[in-house]
Amino acid sequence: MAKNKNAKSGDQRIRWLKSAMIIGYALIIVISIFIVSLLAVKKTDRVLKNKVSTMATSLNVQMKLNLNSYLSRMETIATLAFGEEEAYTYDSTDPNKDEYDSIATEKIISDKLYSLCIMDNFVDYGIVYRDNRAVGKISNGTKNLFGDNIFNDLSQMITRQHSNDGWSTGYNNDFTRIYYVKKIHDNAILVISFYGSELEAVFDNPETINGMDVRLTDSSFNIIYSSISNEVGRKLPENLSSRVDGRHSVTVMDDEQLVTVNSGIDNWYIICSIPTSIILSEKNEMKLYIYIVAVAAAIFAVIIGILLSFKLTAPVKNVVTTLDTKAHNDLLTGILNKHSFEEYTENCVSSAPPIEHHALILLDLDNFKGVNDTLGHAYGDQVLANVGNILRSIFTKDDYIGRIGGDEFCVMLNTSPADDTPYKDFVQSKCEELCEAFRNNYTGDDGKYKISGSIGVALFPDCGTSFKELYAASDKALYNSKKHGKDTYTFYSDIIKKEAEKNEKA
Repeated sequence: MAKNKNAKSGDQRIRWLKSAMIIGYALIIVISIFIVSLLAVKKTDRVLKNKVSTMATSLNVQMKLNLNSYLSRMETIATLAFGEEEAYTYDSTDPNKDEYDSIATEKIISDKLYSLCIMDNFVDYGIVYRDNRAVGKISNGTKNLFGDNIFNDLSQMITRQHSNDGWSTGYNNDFTRIYYVKKIHDNAILVISFYGSELEAVFDNPETINGMDVRLTDSSFNIIYSSISNEVGRKLPENLSSRVDGRHSVTVMDDEQLVTVNSGIDNWYIICSIPTSIILSEKNEMKLYIYIVAVAAAIFAVIIGILLSFKLTAPVKNVVTTLDTKAHNDLLTGILNKHSFEEYTENCVSSAPPIEHHALILLDLDNFKGVNDTLGHAYGDQVLANVGNILRSIFTKDDYIGRIGGDEFCVMLNTSPADDTPYKDFVQSKCEELCEAFRNNYTGDDGKYKISGSIGVALFPDCGTSFKELYAASDKALYNSKKHGKDTYTFYSDIIKKEAEKNEKA
């Protein structure tokens, strides 16, 4: 009986020791996995924050380009009014004018302005004179809003003295309308206005991060446009203005908000914001899953450990890959955006020895404005996307291809000829191939619009050893191509350099 007791007692001690070992092993596994999981969560947090921050900055820059392009198009439409001589010579305040002739002249001007008022979203498109008479499309709402001060108050909106024009909003605290005013002569001004809600098409980007709010404000942070309803006319929320006040281009990210800001025309600000909690929501879901798996791993240490590793790395890799692509590529053409192209090119030439050959090829589309103005910006976007395809077909994956402006593209040629062909001849063959690709490129339903390319080329290291120097050289060469008939290419040379310097001094 004592033997049985001793055996039972020994079995109990063995079971206790076994249990203690299992518990100890389980604790070690749980603690180890918890520590590894915590480190992984923190790493994921950093990676997501950095990538989302870069992507948000890129999106903000793209929106700034879209806004500038939109407002520039409005200014172009305004200048079309000057195609009618009476529009810039007639003065309703002239005491010597004949009333009958005035009526006839004003009808001619009005007919001209109405023929140019091609956009349904225009609230106003007309000319106002110092005696408050108006021709063209001047809405009753505008007349009632300004009253007898319409000429004087509109004149106050001319803020750019060098071009005698300006953009304004917030008249009498009404931020729903945006005005463009241009001086015709001392007694007449041209005015265009449209509702700020029209800017929705400018800021509507399919690649915008979920949960991101987009706002356009004036220099005093009064909201002109907002993706959030009923915010127009209000002040930018203090939690955002305090982060961007005094900064014209910055990305700020803390535990509460990711905010990017870019200043545009007349110090208007494009402000994109997204709560940090939304950015990290996917990570927080992953964090809960990791901890659940960590508890299960105490029982199924090896199997669950492998599953944990797979589940942890696969989503992060997909998220990082997606964000990296969006942050570095132009959303329309799929090639590098301006920021990434400059960064890659600068890194390339800064580390390249002087015996290496590289070429910076700057391409600007000819006649592209006519396509945009006549066929529409959607059609123009198709043309730009096709340019990206053409560049990818001519240059290799080792070359950097980027879109650095509205219709301006750039290629950093990193490949060299396979045979003993002189490098400049090799670059010249690439330029000829590029020009040929554009030479028969007609667009529009009737093939009326020819899209060609003017090209400027700068060679490394002869024309510069940094991106800034190479770009400046290729830009001057491009100007020479434009000057001599377009649809051609020019290498930067000492002659062109001297001509450019001569023009700058003149």
